[in-house]
Amino acid sequence: MLQCVFLLSDSGEVLVEKQMTAHRVDRAICGWFWEYVLAHAAGDPSKVLQVVVSPTHYLFQVYRNGVTFLACTQVEMPPLMAIEFLSRVADVLTDYLGDINEDTIKDNFVIVYQILDEMMDNGFPLTTEPNILKELVAQPNMVSKMLNIMTGKSSTIGNKLPDATASFVPWRTTLVKDASNEVYVNIVEELDACVNREGVLVKCEACGEIEVNSSLPGLPELTLSFANPTLINDVRFHPCVRFRPWESNQILSFVPPDGQFKLMSYRVKKLKTTPIYVKPQLLSDSGNCRVNVMVGIRNDPGKAIDSITVQFQLPPLIASADLTANHGTVDILADQTCVWTVGHIPKDKAPSLSGNLRLEEGLAHLHAFPTFQVKFRIMGVALSGLQIDKLEVKNTPSAPYKGFRAQTQAGRYEVRS
Repeated sequence: MLQCVFLLSDSGEVLVEKQMTAHRVDRAICGWFWEYVLAHAAGDPSKVLQVVVSPTHYLFQVYRNGVTFLACTQVEMPPLMAIEFLSRVADVLTDYLGDINEDTIKDNFVIVYQILDEMMDNGFPLTTEPNILKELVAQPNMVSKMLNIMTGKSSTIGNKLPDATASFVPWRTTLVKDASNEVYVNIVEELDACVNREGVLVKCEACGEIEVNSSLPGLPELTLSFANPTLINDVRFHPCVRFRPWESNQILSFVPPDGQFKLMSYRVKKLKTTPIYVKPQLLSDSGNCRVNVMVGIRNDPGKAIDSITVQFQLPPLIASADLTANHGTVDILADQTCVWTVGHIPKDKAPSLSGNLRLEEGLAHLHAFPTFQVKFRIMGVALSGLQIDKLEVKNTPSAPYKGFRAQTQAGRYEVRS
């Protein structure tokens, strides 16, 4: 049972406070949490554990785009339930407000508070499906804001209970308007990799999501199967997925919500190679450090690799930096981060970054070597090898249009030097 939910800004300011039970949680717990963030993560909430134990409360936190969703309780409860609830709150607010940030939270405080009021009752999750919430709490628009200003009323709560609350498929509205009889399935993967100083691939895995955009009339029944389902591990499903067909035959059987939603997430472990390589060399002597970084294609995926960037934090005690590239642009930001924007890899030359770092007076050798962060994007392929075999659609008036797409991008891709 959650007793209170706070929304905090990047500076630790309380944006929203929602007491969930009769037991009131003092705001002092937010001050304790922010001191913990400053002491253990240098003020970066994204690097703090999602479960933190304070002297008086159990704390659960989820960080999204500069906003920390913090929940408190004094009783023992499943941590995953609290984390999942906070994640669902963040997803619903993103659906309502677009990008979540401090300004949008403050501008739509009433709607945020009403959504929290509907999503939890006396400390327990109640209504978490977006289509039901949209019938309960109207989405913000310019007309509603003008009416609120003119009438002085700020409530956006609906007058009647949504029909979907009594449905056996509460994630789907009972009457789908303007259905174009189309369904699109998108595989989106992030590649996490770690390469050590010797160039050996220490870890490589893909974290993926199956995203579906459904615009089907009536109450359709969908069945999705993969060509190689044994690849995937650590699966997590949308509530619409029936677990028994997956457990017996690795088939996804479901009645989809209307619109775009995440059908499932998964992980593919122990991949053997990466699509590109990054080879850094740093040689320091006599107060100078010579830098040379090369980028190239290691394993051609058959599709274009673009949006390639390589960035690293300049080591401490650097007096000046002179870095140039034979392809792309090099920028050194105010926080001493060097960003090399490569873009795509040309066929006629291998992109390279070279230059010199001047150490501060009295320092002969560089003692701290940076870690290089790599980003890229590949459209049209899932590097894990996961492939969709078949998508069947039943209970529709006519055969729908079905579209498929895949995309891979870099997640936490680190190269040690």
